[in-house]
Amino acid sequence: MNEAILLTERDAYGLPGVVRLTMNRPAAFNALSEAMLDALQRGLDEIAASEARVVVIAGAGRAFCAGHDLKEMRAEPSLDYYRALFARCSQMMLTIQRMPQPVIARVHGIATAAGCQLVAMCDLAVAASDARFAVSGVNFGLFCATPSVPLTRNVPRKAAFEMLVTGDFIDASTARERGLVNRVAAPDQLDDATRALAASICDKPRAAIAAGKGVFYRQLETGMEAAYQLAGDTMACNMMDDAALEGTQAFIEKRAPRWRDGES
Repeated sequence: MNEAILLTERDAYGLPGVVRLTMNRPAAFNALSEAMLDALQRGLDEIAASEARVVVIAGAGRAFCAGHDLKEMRAEPSLDYYRALFARCSQMMLTIQRMPQPVIARVHGIATAAGCQLVAMCDLAVAASDARFAVSGVNFGLFCATPSVPLTRNVPRKAAFEMLVTGDFIDASTARERGLVNRVAAPDQLDDATRALAASICDKPRAAIAAGKGVFYRQLETGMEAAYQLAGDTMACNMMDDAALEGTQAFIEKRAPRWRDGES
């Protein structure tokens, strides 16, 4: 029996509530085949409906993700097929943003084309110092239009456009400088750095993180006045949550908050 295309590890890194999804096509550099897209969609949907706290997306073998499976794409060259494929990929990417749990990309090796898109779409990213990133479709005559959507929402405009029209790689340090990743660690410390970021999130009340993630993305797509309206309503509701009431009272009393079960 073949090993699963997507490996799921619960309570990953010894942290309750952290789920690690590992793309498991190492020989294909974890290319996003139709089967991989479906597996990621199912896995993310299941986690979104659960009490999980944080999701980590990783890749098996020598790379994080090399993008779409070009061999599979080339085997069925029709406009309807390509439209359906990119719609399926876009839906999976949007699920990452819409789910209540923060999603961390754990990046090593290369993240190219739709693999770089996946990094950009995750809420947070930790990269090995020798990781490399590119939206390289243009090298094969295919402008990375769908990867450009999250890329331009992470990276300054001219830097993003240069990546898109040259297909050139950038290293992990440059990716951090440009805002594509949050943290860079030595390859042998990548898991430690990923765990530290996940642990910091798990230490906070679940309700506050979920509400905060939701408003973070919604306000980005609105004008300034509407963003303040949305943010104000969210904070007002958040203040009525038991965790916020306890947290603010603990601050006033100069003590550590005592979260109820399920709040942290």
